[in-house]
Amino acid sequence: MKFNKPWFIAEISANHCGSIKIAKQLIKCAKKNGADAVKLQTYSPNSMTVNTRKKDFIIKSGLWKGNNLWDLYKKAQTPHKWHKELFLHAKKLNIVCFSTPFDTKDVDLLEKLNCPIYKIASFEMSDLSLINRIIKTKKPIILSTGLSNLAEIDFVYKYIKKRGVKDLALLYCVSNYPARKEDFNLHNITILKKKYKCKIGFSDHSKDSKIACAAVAAGAEIVEKHIAAEGQSRGLDIDFSLKGKKIKKFIRDLKFTYEILGKKNF
Repeated sequence: MKFNKPWFIAEISANHCGSIKIAKQLIKCAKKNGADAVKLQTYSPNSMTVNTRKKDFIIKSGLWKGNNLWDLYKKAQTPHKWHKELFLHAKKLNIVCFSTPFDTKDVDLLEKLNCPIYKIASFEMSDLSLINRIIKTKKPIILSTGLSNLAEIDFVYKYIKKRGVKDLALLYCVSNYPARKEDFNLHNITILKKKYKCKIGFSDHSKDSKIACAAVAAGAEIVEKHIAAEGQSRGLDIDFSLKGKKIKKFIRDLKFTYEILGKKNF
């Protein structure tokens, strides 16, 4: 991955609200407001959970409290049948489009669409069958670390690097939706930068844009953030998403922060 820093990824996730028309509008919104790339999520409910109403499959707290996992994933999914059209739409707008697959079959689909980069979600970081399939594509990999301690990150990093992947990025992430300011330890970015010879970035689920700027100041070269359209009021991730013109301001603030860091010498 060659890019100007900081590189901004606009995450669509579930904010398409089950409409391919809205999904296309979000890609256009990302491009219009200066995003470097747009990211989808590729899964089907049966690759994430099972269709049951047992209490262990009901979310007990947080933003999606009370939701059954099957129903939530069914509502949030970006259907496989949309992918070709969305990739073509992004190509037409001249913006990089890639995805987070959650199953090896999802990678097969994305390979047919010539997906240029693969993101591995925090929840899938220990899924070696998925990681092995992605490694075989020989594409750049972005790895979120939201649920992992340093020993787990170290294992997966070495596992991927030993298999010949040269273009790898690690994203510091807090897997809380939305993430509170007290959840963060941005020194983790400094730790990751010192420990690993790869790009280090930040996946932001907070509601405060100052946190991402602080992450850039700490050394993040990539920033990923969920987006929504101007004035959009509904969407499963709307509570921690940037809307419309706020995307442009967010990116401008990130670049300002990066620029004022200046040079490494006195």
